[in-house]
Amino acid sequence: ISSVERELGYRLPASYVALMRSHNGGVPRNTSCPAPSRTGWSPDSVTVEAIMGIGRAKEYSLAGRSGSRFWIDEWHYPAIGVYFADCPSGGHDMIAFDYRDCGPAGEPRVVHIEQSADFRITELATDFVSFVQALRPDEYDHA
Repeated sequence: ISSVERELGYRLPASYVALMRSHNGGVPRNTSCPAPSRTGWSPDSVTVEAIMGIGRAKEYSLAGRSGSRFWIDEWHYPAIGVYFADCPSGGHDMIAFDYRDCGPAGEPRVVHIEQSADFRITELATDFVSFVQALRPDEYDHA
């Protein structure tokens, strides 16, 4: 964990680390997070396709080949923190820990970033616990 944090340049939220110790990445049971405004998929929510685990071995882990740095370096997402969850849009929107207000060792907000809307950043939750607690069953068909 500490080597991934050093590589990313941020301390991961303790609540995220605790969840990853029992379920290191994957698809949550509830995948819809309320959003305060319209997104590319929905008038009032964001869908989580998967949450990245901590590590390097799996392609979509935080420090994997298609992990957090990939979205910044290859897709030019803003360098505001750690990209930890993707959406069903195939890379056109992501969910991240936003460290802009708290610094690299603080408790980050959880935000949605929409590439097709000039990388618009929308706050979803004040912290990871609030984000997970807000998740609901997905009611939209994204096909």
